[in-house]
Amino acid sequence: MATIETALTRLLGIRHPILLAPMGSAAGGKLAAAVTHAGGLGLLGSGYADENAIRRELSEAGNARVGIGFILWALDKNPAALDVALDARPAAIMLSFGDPAPYTGRIHATGCKIICQVQTLDQARQAADAGADVIIAQGRDAGGHSGTTRGTIGLVPAVVDAVGPIPVVAAGGIADGRGLAAALSLGAAGVSMGTRFTATRESLWSQAMKDKTVASGGDQTAQTRVFDIVRAAAWPAIYPGRALRNDFFERWHGKEEALTERQKEIDARYSATAPDDLSQRVVWAGESVDLVRDIPSARDLIERIIDDAAAVLQRGAALVRA
Repeated sequence: MATIETALTRLLGIRHPILLAPMGSAAGGKLAAAVTHAGGLGLLGSGYADENAIRRELSEAGNARVGIGFILWALDKNPAALDVALDARPAAIMLSFGDPAPYTGRIHATGCKIICQVQTLDQARQAADAGADVIIAQGRDAGGHSGTTRGTIGLVPAVVDAVGPIPVVAAGGIADGRGLAAALSLGAAGVSMGTRFTATRESLWSQAMKDKTVASGGDQTAQTRVFDIVRAAAWPAIYPGRALRNDFFERWHGKEEALTERQKEIDARYSATAPDDLSQRVVWAGESVDLVRDIPSARDLIERIIDDAAAVLQRGAALVRA
């Protein structure tokens, strides 16, 4: 198969410029290991800086060289979780949704690479100043939590220009080889994908959630806070989550104040629904969900993406005339 070498592959010692987004609900040890074994870098989610979750998913990853992702506002509440992660000598630590500076010194002291995910230019410069080895530019097209102001295609080249020569990775709205080729054309050194990997055989998601993802389209997604509010998840309001619209969304989106006032009452009913009652339960999905049409293994998916990206880049090069 084709190989695409970039600053990211050289820095992280991986074959393919593809990162698994460390989604707490989907990116367990098995999926992270599968991505790594296929030539990318798998990053497992730490939950909300949950030490037990980190140990459990690292055990599931076996001897695979994986990274670990942290939500910074949650890590601020339990910084001991970082020690658990660093003791495992991960390939990288990923930091998102907060100020990375308090942690980068500790991480670099162990020899571990630091990946920082940002949603704005100011955050990108902050991450660069804090010592990030890789910066992920995440657009609002992404599934799950992200910023609200910037789309991926405009944010990525702006971040590349702002923080070079630090390798920049594109995230948000990328699910196939065309997306990887586009990201490389924008100056990125690779991609981070979440939505596409939720619908793989190794994902932690239930079969019903995977099937729902395959059957859905980007027009059915929306950024919202209602699923965080009902579950009392302490996400800052500046980071809403992009999910599939469902009956619960239609009932409460735009009525966040009322939902907050009745949170305990509504959560009791929400939590009593079956986990696969997707008319109520959240399914995080980005705008690229249109491109999720099957449920392959992580290896088959990565090989397909790389071959497709190489073909797109070759076709593009053939358009150039001296």
